[in-house]
Amino acid sequence: MITKLKAMLLKELKQMLRDPKMRTIVFVMPLLQLLVFSFALTMDVKNIGIAVLDYDNSPQSRAITDSFAASGYFRIQYRVTGPDEVKRLLDRGDVRGAVVFPKGFEKDVLSGRSASVQVIADGTMSNDAGIIMNYASGVISTYAAKNSVNVTETVSFQHRNLFNANLLSKFYYVPGLITLMMMVSGMLLTSIAIVREKEIGTIEQVMVTPISRTEFIIGKTVPFMLTGLITTTMMFVLAYFIFGITVKGSIFLLFAVVVMSIITYLGLALLVSVSSRTQQQALLTSFFLMMPSALLSGYIFPVSNMPEPVQYFTCLVPMRWSLEGIIGVVIKGATAAELSKQLIWLCIHAIFFMVFASMKFKKTLE
Repeated sequence: MITKLKAMLLKELKQMLRDPKMRTIVFVMPLLQLLVFSFALTMDVKNIGIAVLDYDNSPQSRAITDSFAASGYFRIQYRVTGPDEVKRLLDRGDVRGAVVFPKGFEKDVLSGRSASVQVIADGTMSNDAGIIMNYASGVISTYAAKNSVNVTETVSFQHRNLFNANLLSKFYYVPGLITLMMMVSGMLLTSIAIVREKEIGTIEQVMVTPISRTEFIIGKTVPFMLTGLITTTMMFVLAYFIFGITVKGSIFLLFAVVVMSIITYLGLALLVSVSSRTQQQALLTSFFLMMPSALLSGYIFPVSNMPEPVQYFTCLVPMRWSLEGIIGVVIKGATAAELSKQLIWLCIHAIFFMVFASMKFKKTLE
């Protein structure tokens, strides 16, 4: 028995390690992911980008603004002049909150009358919005304690959560889960589309047909894209009837985001398929690509919490732009202009993966 087990183990090790690509998947990729995720994954909410709308423009309002900047939790990214600018920045995802000082704020504070500081938070991520409000309340309280004027009772703290007034997590996690399922189903099914034909021998029949490489790739993509659209539509229908999630933005814009996302995932999966020799290798590669995509997309951990080099790296993660686009349309009701960055990145990813997969496919036996 020991001899049989030894022979079996040697056979499996040789079969797994004789392919250089498989060795890279087994040894190199887990180490790289460990290094990246160790720095990127954190539950702390920090570097919160906010906009300041100061109608009063007084020493008191500027002092509180400075307190926000000095707290270590907030970054004053924009100083705006009107509510429309605040809405545009929140819709585009450029900031995660805003602080509004009304006209006559300092006069009310110094005279002992009730004064208000409004803090607006992006409620699409309910947990983060609650933490942002707690941080902002702490900044106000600290300022009140240190200020020579007794503003503890005269300054009232008001907050408002946009897009998700009651901070219900389903309005963020369900659309995000739909995005994740789009990637998983597209990647797993398509990644074995070509390599399966290599294993069973039918790829030889394709090689003698007069179709070009591009036509072959398109022919492989369209059926999966249609099934992906049907599946995604069914998921949004279930989200509406079961969770009460409605699409606040344009249905056509949502359709465009979904189509480009599916094409991107299918292109990446086809690239994996044409680069793999076996179905096992294709599936393992897909799994290793999906895990960092999910974790670095901002679905679980906000991108702004990650170190700056990792934030730049997330631009190469298709699911980040797909998630931001779907959340923007479904929850925020954002327009195409406000989601222009996400749409452009999705187009770049889709074109790159489809073209590269077409170039990588060869109608010859190796």
